Formats: sequence, structure tokens, C-alpha cells
Amino acid sequence: MDWNQLFFVLIPYISVTLFIAVTIYRSIFRPFTVSSLSSQLLERKKLYWGSVPFHYGIVLILLTHLLALIFPKALLLWNAVPIRLYLLEISGLALGLWALAGVVLLIYRRISVAYIRKVTTPMDIVVLLLTLVSIITGVLTAVGYRFGSTWFTGVFTPYLWSILTLQPRPELVAPLPWLIQLHVLNNFILLAVFPFSRLVHILTWPLHYLFRPWQIVIWVRERRQLAE
Repeated sequence: MDWNQLFFVLIPYISVTLFIAVTIYRSIFRPFTVSSLSSQLLERKKLYWGSVPFHYGIVLILLTHLLALIFPKALLLWNAVPIRLYLLEISGLALGLWALAGVVLLIYRRISVAYIRKVTTPMDIVVLLLTLVSIITGVLTAVGYRFGSTWFTGVFTPYLWSILTLQPRPELVAPLPWLIQLHVLNNFILLAVFPFSRLVHILTWPLHYLFRPWQIVIWVRERRQLAE
């Protein structure tokens, strides 16, 4: 087995298997562990300014990737007009930088706030660092290898479908620059770690977490409310 087989065949299948199996196991047999373990009570300001750009930036970027995977021809049709291609590329880069600012602030919050450090687990650090690497390599790819929304459909769409259909084609990824390969490999590792972390809570009802407060806390209740 060569490195391409290891990185782009074996590790992806291990990651997908762990993601599905552990997520189902936690949801069925350990449902009370599926929680975001909110730390809002310990610190709010940095959480808000880090979490908002991180969550919205990441979600929109992932939706774009999903669009390229499911509707590659529609994406190519959109990019056929130069102004639309530039608009998509600039928007993707801006979202990447927005998400990067958010995750950097979240990491700083974990390090700088004493109360947050005490409730931070090793898995929290692992997830944040993997996410940081993923975003940085994604941004650098967008800057150094432009028009990714177009070449993604010719390289990664068939590669990912080959993994999902159990007919892996690592030769599609093998010629790519090391930066892009690192981005792909890091995302598969993040996928494997995902079900072991607090991130698994977003699968319970993903859209709900985009619009609700992190945690609703009632500090003081008026007597009239208590009487009711």
C-alpha cells in the first residue's frame, strides 16, 4: 500500500465508518452525552464574537461544497459567466476569512479565560486545532489556486463520489499540490474525530442551532411569574 492508498482510500473509509457508527451509538445508547456543553455562563462576549462568524462562515462554505458535490453541472453553468465566477470566489474567500477570525478568537478564549480553561477538554483543543488547519489550508488554497469552485467539480466531485460508491479513485487527488492534499486529509481526520467530540450535537437538529441562543438562562423571576 502506497501513501495515496493510505491517505485517500484507507483513512477516508475509516473516517466515514467512525463518523456513522459512533454517532449512531451515542445517539441511541448515550443520548445525554450529545450536548454542546455551553460555556456561555462563564464568558459571553468573546463567545459571541467568535461563535457567530465561525458558525455562519463554516456552514455557508460547507453548503457550497455540498452544492458542488450534488449539482456540479449547475455550478459550472453559474461559473460560465465571469462576473458570477468572481462573485462566488470572492464570497467564498471572504467567508473563509470570516470563519478563520471566529475560530482564532474561540481558541484565544479557551486559552485566555481561566474559567474556560478549567472546563476545556483535550478533545476541545484537538477539534479547534483541526478546524484551524482546515480553514487556513482552505483559505490558502483559495488564494494560491484560484477558481476552486470550477476545478473542484472536475477533481473532488468524482473523487468523493468514488469513495461513496466504494470505487475509490485516489489517482484523482495524487497529482494535486501538497497544500490541497493536506486540506483533504485534515478534513477526513476531522470527520473521524467529529463523533467523539461535542460537535456531534449539531446532528440532532442542525438548523435549530443556527438561530437559537447558545443557552437560555433565567437569572431572576418576578414574583408574579412565580405565582402563575
